[in-house]
Amino acid sequence: TIANKEEEAVVASTIGNLSIKVSSPEVEIQALSGGNQQKVVIGRSLLTNPKVLFLDEPTRGIDIGAKGDVFRMMVQLSQQGMAVVFSTSDLKEIMAVSDRIMVMSGGKLTADIVRDQAEESALVSASAQGF
Repeated sequence: TIANKEEEAVVASTIGNLSIKVSSPEVEIQALSGGNQQKVVIGRSLLTNPKVLFLDEPTRGIDIGAKGDVFRMMVQLSQQGMAVVFSTSDLKEIMAVSDRIMVMSGGKLTADIVRDQAEESALVSASAQGF
């Protein structure tokens, strides 16, 4: 349960800011959909006011609507000056959201490309270099 008014305000703000779909702030996280669970995890991370947000496969296993919400949140945080670093194996996500793309393969950095200069074929090639 939510302990005090300050926590209630933070929870309400996070639910609104991240478009978390929940019938009540008292609902347990495990009762939420995968996409809303992911947004709660991101929301918790944001409560520390980080300068850099690291996300590992932030949209894996969530529905298309929640993916859109997560992408919009990532872009919005970036526009507010936060560095958002994420890993994904989804090339379409990389091309849609990233400003700068770094490819690692076999434990080594194989490409560092500004999004405007990125081509899917070059990224696929770089991802195979370490093997």
